[in-house]
Amino acid sequence: MGRLVEMLARGGRAAAVAALAMTVSLGLSLGPASAVSAAMESGAGATVLTGGGPWIKVTAGVGFHTCGIQSDHTLWCWGYNLYGQLGVGDTVNRDVPTQVGTATTWASVTAGYYYTCGIRTDHTLWCWGNNLTGQLGVGDTVNRDVPSQVGTATTWASVTAGSSHSCGIRTDHTLWCWGNNLTGQLGVGDTVNRDVPTQVGTATTWASVTAGTFHSCGIRKSHRLWCWGNNFPWGQLGLGDPQSPRRLLPQQVGTATTWASVNAGDSHTCGIQSDYTLWCWGYNPDGELGVGDTTPRDVPTQVGTATTWASVTAGYSYTCGIRTHHTLWCWGFNHEGQLGVGDTIRRYSPIRVG
Repeated sequence: MGRLVEMLARGGRAAAVAALAMTVSLGLSLGPASAVSAAMESGAGATVLTGGGPWIKVTAGVGFHTCGIQSDHTLWCWGYNLYGQLGVGDTVNRDVPTQVGTATTWASVTAGYYYTCGIRTDHTLWCWGNNLTGQLGVGDTVNRDVPSQVGTATTWASVTAGSSHSCGIRTDHTLWCWGNNLTGQLGVGDTVNRDVPTQVGTATTWASVTAGTFHSCGIRKSHRLWCWGNNFPWGQLGLGDPQSPRRLLPQQVGTATTWASVNAGDSHTCGIQSDYTLWCWGYNPDGELGVGDTTPRDVPTQVGTATTWASVTAGYSYTCGIRTHHTLWCWGFNHEGQLGVGDTIRRYSPIRVG
């Protein structure tokens, strides 16, 4: 189920086209992410980048588009714009960073499959772009070409955009998901789509969450890892039973209480534990797990023996991570050169970029 874009990638289209929304953040703290928020004005026009300060955040979506935040907390997007995922009020592509509105209060942004979401400094949530399955959370399935506020809550701390579903955590540490729910990736106990944020259980202990193609994972304040959604047939939930097709509610992954971060890809997942070790599991035909072979794993499996991993991001059949000494490493599918190592040869173990 999670490989619906495989023919595109195998046919020569960039594998990153179907990569999940991701941001590689260079940071050395492996504790649960602290609450962040962002701001932007809806309906504003677009300004082409002519200068500006340093970039502080970037997110690459699954719809040929990219967004970033500069040090003055302005938001900029560029790339493909068929569904209005750039948020600039039209559906015209941009080949240079283009400012979204005029707000100078952005702190976070996440790009999904032809859509984008972000949080304002007043802790309000905004989404725009493709809305076929209600992934914008605005109560309908109509596309938006400018940021639209999601409800009226002023308690959003973080948000993650997947392929066609979104999840977020509020300041009270409750977890909410919305959008496509074909395989239970919303974690609400059924397979019915939601077009508004819907609370996942009643727990008030969620620290972080990541949305993949058809599965999601999150870490609680106890540093325990939980995953839900599609699990068949590669075991990307890490529960040890790949033939079980899905989980409709969050399921604890093992018994470890040392998980620091997790990132859900298309059909594989990777996470870092508090000792800075890296672990991956799920589908592995191109070596995207980094364990030296192409055998899938249905439980978290350590990648090498290094204890220096700071962050990791899982894409479509490939993975990249940053170590504590600020070096970049990638592995997996490399048909379009997405590993950045100067060729198009896939790698089954992490290889340093530059």
